[in-house]
Amino acid sequence: MDTQNAPIAPADAAPAENTETTETGHLLGAADIRRIAQEAGVSPTKKFGQNFVIDPGTVRRIVREAGVTAETEVMEVGPGLGSLTLAILETGATMTAVEIDPPLAERLPDTVAEFMPEASDRLTVVLHDALTVTPADVPQFAGGRPFRLVANLPYNVATPIVLTLLERFGNLDSFLVMVQKEVADRLAAAPGSKIYGTPSVKLAWYGTAERAGVIGRNVFWPAPNVDSALVRFRRHPAGEGYDPAERKTVFALIDAAFGQRRKTLHAALKKTVPAGAFEAAGIDPTRRGETLTIDEFVRLAHAVRTMEDADSGNAAGSGNAINAVNEEGTDEQ
Repeated sequence: MDTQNAPIAPADAAPAENTETTETGHLLGAADIRRIAQEAGVSPTKKFGQNFVIDPGTVRRIVREAGVTAETEVMEVGPGLGSLTLAILETGATMTAVEIDPPLAERLPDTVAEFMPEASDRLTVVLHDALTVTPADVPQFAGGRPFRLVANLPYNVATPIVLTLLERFGNLDSFLVMVQKEVADRLAAAPGSKIYGTPSVKLAWYGTAERAGVIGRNVFWPAPNVDSALVRFRRHPAGEGYDPAERKTVFALIDAAFGQRRKTLHAALKKTVPAGAFEAAGIDPTRRGETLTIDEFVRLAHAVRTMEDADSGNAAGSGNAINAVNEEGTDEQ
């Protein structure tokens, strides 16, 4: 197991004393969560965006929406005290939980051993920051076999986590995650809407996303100050996606366009896109970036590369204008 220090914040309010445990005894209710937290000496922290699910019905719903079966290989990011972990294991699936908080990572195997001992050999816990995890850190996902992300993600870093994992793990073929409702709306937004932005179009590079329902605040400890929602994603089938070698160029172009989203493409990208590239890509330069699909961003980036290659005669130098511009481009949450 990897090691990484992570401080624990002062205690927060605990769940109500009169909350019952789940009837099956296999999944965690609020009283179970309270006891486990006390025994482990942990409490939810704002630093890690922790809000623990205390309702068995909610975690079963997440697993059902994710389509997890006994044959599914699952990664969970931010397992916390184990509510969703147990629901995933209940299906017979094999899973790896990536947890940044050392006390939580240390406690999770004990919780599974207590509530679902028959599933202990199907759980691997990795102490690591999901934003820096690589296939070398989780070799069970390095062989190319498809796996699925199922998680109640830390709300403050949800978008960077999904984009980072999709980039680093080409075999991450789908996910079902719970995030802040506004983040869910942006991830699944369509071109032309006010909430369509860099997360929407970058996620579309990898595949298709959709909203999969809303989750009430009362199923968490502590109750968050925001609403929550589920996002379902499936990666483009093999052979139907985009060239991975072009991703950095396309993403830099997206950042440049949305860095000044109220401007026309011609104005926002005047330092990035050479004359003639819009026409070559079949895109009206008076449009705004928020109206472009991922296909159109890819076409525009390809046109820029083609023109730069023709001018320089050196393909290795292509894309430099795009990659050098707009370092302030935003990865919206």
